[in-house]
Amino acid sequence: MRQVMLLAIDLLLIGLATVVALVLRDNLESSEARLAVLAPYLVFTLAAAVVVLPAFGTSRSVWRFTTMPDYLRILAATVPTVVGAVALGFGFNRMDGIARALPVLQGLLIPSSLVGVRILFRLWHAARERPVQPAPKGVSGYETVLVAGLGGLANLYLRAAAQFAPDRVRIAGLLDHNDRHIGRFVRGHPILGTPEQIADTLRVLEIHGVFVDRIVVATAFEKLSSQAQDALLDIEKTTNISLEFLIEQMGLGLRSGGRADGNPSSAGETDSRAAFAIAADDLAALTQRPYWRLKRALDLVGVSGLLTVLAPLMLFVAILAAVDVGFPVTFWQQRPGLDGRPFKLRKFRTMAAAHDASGQRVPDDERTSGLGRFLRRTRLDELPQLLNILSGEMSFVGPRPLLLIDQPAAFAARLHVRAGLTGWAQVKGGREISAADKAALDVWYVRNASLALDLEIVMCTVAMAVFGEQVNNTAIRRAWYELRQAGVCTSTEVAAERVSI
Repeated sequence: MRQVMLLAIDLLLIGLATVVALVLRDNLESSEARLAVLAPYLVFTLAAAVVVLPAFGTSRSVWRFTTMPDYLRILAATVPTVVGAVALGFGFNRMDGIARALPVLQGLLIPSSLVGVRILFRLWHAARERPVQPAPKGVSGYETVLVAGLGGLANLYLRAAAQFAPDRVRIAGLLDHNDRHIGRFVRGHPILGTPEQIADTLRVLEIHGVFVDRIVVATAFEKLSSQAQDALLDIEKTTNISLEFLIEQMGLGLRSGGRADGNPSSAGETDSRAAFAIAADDLAALTQRPYWRLKRALDLVGVSGLLTVLAPLMLFVAILAAVDVGFPVTFWQQRPGLDGRPFKLRKFRTMAAAHDASGQRVPDDERTSGLGRFLRRTRLDELPQLLNILSGEMSFVGPRPLLLIDQPAAFAARLHVRAGLTGWAQVKGGREISAADKAALDVWYVRNASLALDLEIVMCTVAMAVFGEQVNNTAIRRAWYELRQAGVCTSTEVAAERVSI
């Protein structure tokens, strides 16, 4: 019954999209006569959709749990729906009175409406269900938990974590002894594998930028198979991941240490002497600037138009990715976003599986094909991030989101604004400068963001795509100097070194 109701809503949205396509085609001057001419074609569109949508499984997921694969199924189902409507209309009256541009507009509006409504419902439900909590400061202050077991105890733990520690405990997923449950969701969290597959599950999560701090066993240990017991104990012995048994304790308290503390030792060549901190009064004034509301409105308008125009291109790239590296066609990594809140950054896949059939890690240069390198060079692999912008997790312009282990707590001031597709650090240095210089440029942007600056960054991004990355030492020196003068850079020794470049 639920799927029938969802299908009916989809058909209503498709009908509205078709009518809107006619109105747009007629330059907003449509009449009752034109709507009457459209009626047969509209009926044929709905008839095709009744067959195509269930075949593609567009209503299999609950709307509040929809993800990128669900949106790609909608994009894929749009093509046969429109083609079927055109074929039926041509056979009926040779599309008499129907402009040839109408199916094209229809093909753009249908996926935009179906995907847009699902995203809006997901955001509404999340805002309604989750209590408002203060944003975590920086990127530390929470730990990532993997739950082993499925049943009443696991459900109790998930409910307690969501109610009492939503800003301190992040659930990476669950493990269940029945492998038929893999891919399903429990309270919005995916079942990733079985306890016997714990090592493989952790490897896959790390590829996506998710590093587990604690494994919570939500079932009696003696009820696990001997292989599962050995696998869990081996993880506890060979890693710094702690093992916790709910039957013995129900603690949700924070654990010191772990990889969620923003330790720069695993963040590559970061300068541990560099640190940035914006005073509380300055930060309050910064967050209340009217420009952030204008910036969000511009993001919504821009991304809505781009998704409508680029939907066919995204479908084409998805098909190329499927042919090149197989399914799934998208790849996600967990990144710290606004105020350190983690989100899933998505890209089209450009690399084959990270491990071969024997479980050995495959070198990156062997995983990437010529097509994958082309998609990366042209940034086409980042098109799915338009959905991150639509949902409010990202902006067109802002600091690029890093992996959690590449985001030291000392540089957390760059997280006071939404992450961006492009940013000041990208156009003034890119990959050729140190992590400290990138952080300085990003924090400088946080304090100086404006419409004019964002437009400059967009234009510089176009130039960078054409001519390549170039280091602008003047911009770097300026950022360090102004941050030092404002008292934002708390390590004057490092600031002095950068100013004297």
